[in-house]
Amino acid sequence: MQSQIISSQKIEFDSDRTLNDQVLDGADAKAIHFQTHFEGSMEMYSDGDTVAKFLQSHEGWFCRCAQPMTVEPYGENGYILTVGRFGALGFDVEPKIAVVLEPPQDGQYFMHTIPLPDPTFLGYEVDYQAVMTLNEISRNEAGDGLEKVYRKQGIKELPEKITKVQWQLNMDVAVFFPKYIHKLPQALIRKTGDRLLAEIIRQVSPRLTFKVQQDFHQGMKLPLPPKSSRHFQRVRATDAPDEAED
Repeated sequence: MQSQIISSQKIEFDSDRTLNDQVLDGADAKAIHFQTHFEGSMEMYSDGDTVAKFLQSHEGWFCRCAQPMTVEPYGENGYILTVGRFGALGFDVEPKIAVVLEPPQDGQYFMHTIPLPDPTFLGYEVDYQAVMTLNEISRNEAGDGLEKVYRKQGIKELPEKITKVQWQLNMDVAVFFPKYIHKLPQALIRKTGDRLLAEIIRQVSPRLTFKVQQDFHQGMKLPLPPKSSRHFQRVRATDAPDEAED
């Protein structure tokens, strides 16, 4: 995905250089913050304890499910992720973050950014905060797809209880643009940055959700929940309507 900005102002961009290259050219870089908020859920066709044990053993599933992102284990419960290459405002950005998956607290699972081990200035700072909650629900509270996928595989006995995994994520990214970028209209910069940030989440999160579902159900030899069992939407800070995602 490549976002291009067309402006009547005479500002030259060198698209062959990274954001870090251009920021380091001058000490006048100023940070602009971009935020995005999402929420979602997925159904797991097993009881809460079984799903909890799976999620706590993230050293097994996290690296498998995060692909094609580059993943490197880091310390205890931590990982370094390279998300991919994206472009906006004439820069190429390859987001790289370190995250830690905390042990569950009162049934909630927290994931957040930690400092990268390499102190090299990347031209941006990421604050990622996510929380996941497990809710065991009855079969009757599950989506219509449960009975359909079981019947399709010829399985007559349906689970009495399943687990609904709900999550929320908040991300704040501070990008240190060179001074000449600030000559562009602030509304244009913010709109482009917010759109790019949301697009990164849209590309990464639904794919990760599906792969986690797939990894769990294949390992447990259970039918894979249908697409309708996964919910994903952007939560807006204003009164504008939310954007539902597939």
